Order: sequence, then C-alpha cells, then structure tokens
Amino acid sequence: MDWYPLINSVRIAAISCVIVFFTGIFAAYYAARLPRVLKGFLDVLLTLPLVLPPTVCGYFLLMLFGLRRPFGMFLAQYGIKFVMTWYGGILAAVLTAFPLMYRTARGAFESFDETLAYAGQTLGLSDTFIFWRIRMPACRQGILAGAVLAFARALGEYGATSMLIGYTPGKTATISTTVYQLWRTNNDALAFKWVMVNVAISALVLTTVNMLEKQDRKAAAK
Repeated sequence: MDWYPLINSVRIAAISCVIVFFTGIFAAYYAARLPRVLKGFLDVLLTLPLVLPPTVCGYFLLMLFGLRRPFGMFLAQYGIKFVMTWYGGILAAVLTAFPLMYRTARGAFESFDETLAYAGQTLGLSDTFIFWRIRMPACRQGILAGAVLAFARALGEYGATSMLIGYTPGKTATISTTVYQLWRTNNDALAFKWVMVNVAISALVLTTVNMLEKQDRKAAAK
C-alpha cells in the first residue's frame, strides 16, 4: 500500500493550517472592530468559500493561477506553478479551510470580556501585549478548536484540490483524490482502506474538538 497520499494530505493540511491559523485570527480580530456595515460585508466575503461548492472554489483558483491566465503566466516565468503541483493543493486547502478558522476565532473574540483589555490599557500595557498575553489566552480554547477543524477540512478537501492539482500518483495524490480514483477503477478493496484511514483521522479530530469544548465549559464554570 502506497502511503504517499497520506503523507501528501498531511503536509498540505499542516502547512495550510498554519497559514489559516494566523490569517484567520488577525482577520477575525480586525473584522470585529469594524463598523457594522463594513463588518457585515467583510464577513460575507470571507465566509463565502464555506458555502460555495468546492468545485466553484477550484474554478476561481484556476481562473487566477491557470497557466493560460495572466497571473499564472507571470508566476510561471519565475518557475512558480500551482497547477498540477502538490503545493498547489495548499492554495485549495487554505481557501476552503479559512472560513472555519475565521468564524471560530471571531466567535471567540466576540465572547471576550473587553473590560480585561481596558484594564490592561489603564495599566499602560501595549495593544500587542494585551493581544498575545491577555486576549489570546482567554480565547485559546475556541481558537484551538478552529485550528483543529481547519486542519480536518484541509485534510479532507477534494473538489478544489482535484480541479487545481488533479491526481498524479506519487506527485499530487491525496487521500480524497485517491479514494475517487480507486473507486473509478473498481478497486473497491483499496478504496475502502483509504476510507477507513480518513474516518480514523476524522474521528480523532472530532474527539480533540470535543475535549477542547469540554475544557472551555469547565473554565467558564469556574
């Protein structure tokens, strides 16, 4: 059994999770401070990939990074190609996983007691110190849950990934695209094994999220 799809899926999910962790946190933090109308518009824009079909997200990525598109041709001049490359899967995973991180982090920040930040300001603490040493620790359970969900979403991404990087054994294959290709070629036994691998990882992710939520409830009850 070739384990490349698992290795490739995990590295794509891990890299994309790091990216959406920081971008999602800062987008949620600054969006929460915007006026209501602008906040609503930005919220719709940033959450849109969550409700769009993944194939539509993949279509937009192809329109931007396709080798026959202006931006894609520009990048290709410098040897950067996201189409039919494993690292192109990172773009697909980031696009589809970002809304989960953003919305979870936004909810965590909105539940934060702002009087703690005001108290820090009266003591002369900088906004950076307050963010990292007061706000983030207070919201850590929700943020960690968002990161775990984003990782799981990136790990199981199929639609946008298949459109942008396709399926090439040993190069771009992921768990999801491998399952489809094995089913397509009537290799149900091996496809079932990969399905079980995906189910096991997903169950582990959900267990982690439940544990984080339980800790969050215990902390809130104190």
